[in-house]
Amino acid sequence: MEILRDPAPSSDLPRSGIVTIGNFDGVHRGHQMLLAGAAARAAELGAPSVAVTFEPHPEKVLRPQSGLKLVTTRAQKAQLLERYGVSTLVEIGFDRRFAATPAEAFARDFLFRRLAPAEVRLGTNFRFGAGRLGDVNFLSVVGYELGFSVVGVKPMMDGAEPISSTRVRREIAHGRVEEAWRLLARPCFVDGKVYTGERMGRALGFPTINIEVENELLPAHGVYITAVDIPSFSRVFASVTNIGVRPTVYENYHVTVESHVLDFAGDVYREPVRLYFLRRLRDEMVFGSSMELVSQIRRDVQTAKAYFMQHGLPEADLVRR
Repeated sequence: MEILRDPAPSSDLPRSGIVTIGNFDGVHRGHQMLLAGAAARAAELGAPSVAVTFEPHPEKVLRPQSGLKLVTTRAQKAQLLERYGVSTLVEIGFDRRFAATPAEAFARDFLFRRLAPAEVRLGTNFRFGAGRLGDVNFLSVVGYELGFSVVGVKPMMDGAEPISSTRVRREIAHGRVEEAWRLLARPCFVDGKVYTGERMGRALGFPTINIEVENELLPAHGVYITAVDIPSFSRVFASVTNIGVRPTVYENYHVTVESHVLDFAGDVYREPVRLYFLRRLRDEMVFGSSMELVSQIRRDVQTAKAYFMQHGLPEADLVRR
């Protein structure tokens, strides 16, 4: 997939393509439906499938006080968009000046003059332009005048609620990783590098890898059944992961992400890994002694082993690095 950062020269931008527009945080099932439709239409016409997105996320610029934490990093989003059929990703730099662009100017000056799309597809709940005045109906009128078609795609429903990035963020933030998996059609994951910790897990008999996470959003503090992709070993390993401050061992300690990798004894310090969250086991707890902590870790490991005996590693659902 080609990635173009705006402002790119007009000569570099793909023309006559099938264009989708959105923030695409998490690239959830609703996004996937939109992208799949665009990719299928692009294949039918022999045209490029183009995704237009914004960096940084508009809410971070317009409402920085919201403390928005995104599901995916910029690189992860690009990888997922490519997985779902995008051939060219156009990233528009978003700032307050761009936010003041009228919807008609965006439609005419960017979409029409620079991309000359054959068709534009976007969610019926997507808004663009100053005051969020642009929508599917508005763009349809402009497109009819300028010669491109517009297809509005309704949000995908899950129960009584539409699937949205906001909903995915909520599920992850509350530790409901199985719900997030259902909304994403894949386990939620974080990327990071392994760093040298204080070897407390090794002292307790359960060595861990400590991960310096790149993602903004982490599941709630607690213990999870996980899988870790270690590229240098070209495989995914079963694991148990704790997110939290390790209250039995430390007071007021910083948040750590540490995984006990089952049946693994390799040295992967300073290596990149991808950690997938499969099921929440329990809250982070304070134990009366290290012996009680070890007993609970042993139970967590046995529960994880039973899970993997029943379900195996979800290879088909994983997005490999």
